[in-house]
Amino acid sequence: MSSGNIFTPFKEEDLLPKEEKLEVVHKGRKFTIGIPKETCLDERRTCITPDAVQVLVQNGHTIFVESGAGQGSFFTDLQYSESGATILNSAAEAFQQDLVLKINPPTDDEIEYLRPLTYLVSALQINLRDRDYFLKLAEKKINAIAFEYIIDDYKQLALVRLIGEIAGTASVLYASELLALSNGLILGGITGVRPTEVVVMGAGIVGEFATKAAIGLGASVKIFDNSLSKLRRLHMMVDSRVPTSIIDPKELTKSLRRADVVIGALPRLNLAPVVTEEMVMKMKKGSVIIDVTIDNGKAIETSELTTMDNPYVIKHGVIHCGLPNLTSRIPRTTTKAISNFFLSYLLDFDAEGGFENTLLKSNEMKQSLYMYRGRHTKQTICDRFNLTYHDINLLIF
Repeated sequence: MSSGNIFTPFKEEDLLPKEEKLEVVHKGRKFTIGIPKETCLDERRTCITPDAVQVLVQNGHTIFVESGAGQGSFFTDLQYSESGATILNSAAEAFQQDLVLKINPPTDDEIEYLRPLTYLVSALQINLRDRDYFLKLAEKKINAIAFEYIIDDYKQLALVRLIGEIAGTASVLYASELLALSNGLILGGITGVRPTEVVVMGAGIVGEFATKAAIGLGASVKIFDNSLSKLRRLHMMVDSRVPTSIIDPKELTKSLRRADVVIGALPRLNLAPVVTEEMVMKMKKGSVIIDVTIDNGKAIETSELTTMDNPYVIKHGVIHCGLPNLTSRIPRTTTKAISNFFLSYLLDFDAEGGFENTLLKSNEMKQSLYMYRGRHTKQTICDRFNLTYHDINLLIF
């Protein structure tokens, strides 16, 4: 084609400006999420609030909630339904989804409901598990993620910290109730009355928030831990006048004799308890022990697991509480906190193009995975339960 004396192979319309064509990045397919009702350990918490459901539905996901799943946290089926969730009458259907979100690990019966290659996200509570649990999940070729191992960008155990903050505060508030019940004492300081004495075993997150709560109520607090760095950190954060100590048996025994409340916030997985039965026998009658981290090994020798129906036992005249799910006593607050956490992660999965892409790109997420397509990928778990270990980096590439 020629135009005047100029030859051109293009037609006139070919030379007109056109809309630019941009490459469309195809994200991973949207997944279905199942929220079954919790059935064990008097669990009252759940993973997702109705508000979070609404956001997920708006982002294209389909949410299935078993009827009554939010009842313990004071969320109704109607609220979930109005937020866009489908309400199910059977647990089996909730467990049949691409992703199953739970607080507690599934029971043997619930494992049978899971489809192969399902993603299971729940707590692991390793101190309460046995080898058969992992073998049954492996038979189903499940991809399993544990709350306890989820690490954030700052290399911190994100959800453990979040729940630990609540548990630390809740432990002191519940101890206050029990102390009033046993001795008629208020946990705190009143003008002209000697303040109650609280011993906190552990200077981690649970210990930090237990200390803050006890100080806020006006109690006299002493903190024990074997980590100088943790003690120094907590010493600076709360009040330099709060005494801290390495766990020395003589000093600990002396403090326990005077204590009205003892908060056990020191996980002792496969380690001997720090507070012996002999030490407990020397404590004041009517004093209170709350062993918060009992599901990861008890810090007090006389502690034992308790339930919501029977939350404490009395030994040597001392009240012992060993609730492994202490934050279930304040389920609505805990559910909101957990829901906010998971909502951000689920939206990140969308941004990365699905679970597989997230696992491929995120070393932090790999650390939280203890089973991938039925293969055991957590070295510590394999060593403890005599399971065959598979390096996750060799399975995902």
